[in-house]
Amino acid sequence: MVHSWSSWKRFPDIRSGDRIEAPVGPGVYEVRHSLTGRLVAFGSTGHIAEALSALEHRGGVGLFARLSRHQPIAARAADLEFRTWATQSRAEARTAAHRLMGLRQSAWRRRAALGLAG
Repeated sequence: MVHSWSSWKRFPDIRSGDRIEAPVGPGVYEVRHSLTGRLVAFGSTGHIAEALSALEHRGGVGLFARLSRHQPIAARAADLEFRTWATQSRAEARTAAHRLMGLRQSAWRRRAALGLAG
């Protein structure tokens, strides 16, 4: 099993019948606004494609965006892009998400210490 992020992919246009190309198994997903890079959703799941599909239909407002006090971006799915990190089990996905969130927080603390955050 590959233990790294996939490349960034745009959400497909659901009106034209396109489908999300993502792993059907457990893993971690990250969704961002394609122009600003602002994080819209992040999480672990037992079924990545299903979780991304649910986000797409709700307009990309995920639990992470609500919990982190980010104002949800009123974006169409076409304005969003995602990447995935496939795992072998849901437990491994939760562990990976926790570790990745810790790495993200460390990076932001370093940026804030250098005066680059904002």
